[in-house]
Amino acid sequence: MSKSLPEFKYLTFDVVGTLIDFEGGLKTCLAEIAAEAASEIDGEQALSLYREARYSDDADLFPDDLVRVYLAIAPKLGLPADHKYGERLRDSAKSWKGFPDSAAALARLAKNYRLVAMTNARRWAFAFFEKELGNPFHAAFTADDTGTEKPDPAFFETVFAYIASEGHSKDDILHVAQSQYHDIGISRKLRLTNCWIERRHAEKGYGGTIEPAEFTTPDYHFTSMADLADAVAAAHACF
Repeated sequence: MSKSLPEFKYLTFDVVGTLIDFEGGLKTCLAEIAAEAASEIDGEQALSLYREARYSDDADLFPDDLVRVYLAIAPKLGLPADHKYGERLRDSAKSWKGFPDSAAALARLAKNYRLVAMTNARRWAFAFFEKELGNPFHAAFTADDTGTEKPDPAFFETVFAYIASEGHSKDDILHVAQSQYHDIGISRKLRLTNCWIERRHAEKGYGGTIEPAEFTTPDYHFTSMADLADAVAAAHACF
């Protein structure tokens, strides 16, 4: 760990899974569809099937891809394989909730850092996520802005170029994320200081997020955004 928390100028954030509870949103929507079909689903099974279907060669950008994903997993969950339900799953992203601690923690962190969103979601979906989180971001980068998705290094390089345009460098960034696959591993390879928010610390497996080929020990590790905000406040008090 090369820098203390008060030394960073920017916090960059993964959004879906770190700040927005996409797993809860997916399970809620699928459970509602199941109830209308007089059926039930196992939430963790649904996430596992989602993960397998999502990461395929013919995947579209997120969350548009949820239409295709739904049609792929519906038969395995005993749900009606109707295109309208796929659209319903996609559109459910508009009402996904932030984790209970996300908005408050971001508001606290914004007092000391410039907050930058880095999301694989499309811009239309991010507009709803940003509003849900209280519009805390200094800047935001989506799959539409970068033309790619994490863990592609090109996504990060786009952000680095923006930071450089403001007179700073990636050494001034602490990258905050829950996904080992999309964020923590690649940020280490790019020599970026990272912070793992282990949202699934009380649950087994990787849920709806693809499992990494290998685990990356993060520079900072918390199980909630609230814990990160508390650590920042304590560190600044002693700085």
